[in-house]
Amino acid sequence: MTESEFNDRVDETLITLEDLLEEADSDLDVESHGGMLTIVCENGSQVIFTRQPPVKQLWVAARNGGHHFDFDAQAQRWLRDTDKAPLAEVLNEIFRIQADEDLTFPL
Repeated sequence: MTESEFNDRVDETLITLEDLLEEADSDLDVESHGGMLTIVCENGSQVIFTRQPPVKQLWVAARNGGHHFDFDAQAQRWLRDTDKAPLAEVLNEIFRIQADEDLTFPL
């Protein structure tokens, strides 16, 4: 994957997440700036999404740690580098535990 393709994938993912969270009936605030997406939970905690072009990964920082995702071209989705868990499943867990929000991410 070229750097341009990587950036396009990340942009598409962050826009999708932003749209989903803004439309959700939740107490989450969405902030987007400089290619980074920050979700502020009602309890003040944050979930932060950043792109890492040198390693072509999408990183997610949450209370339960940092998660690094590679884009799997065959599956057409982001998979965590440690256990191949899909981004959607990881996000469901993060927001359930950290924000007490039951959200579904169709990524």
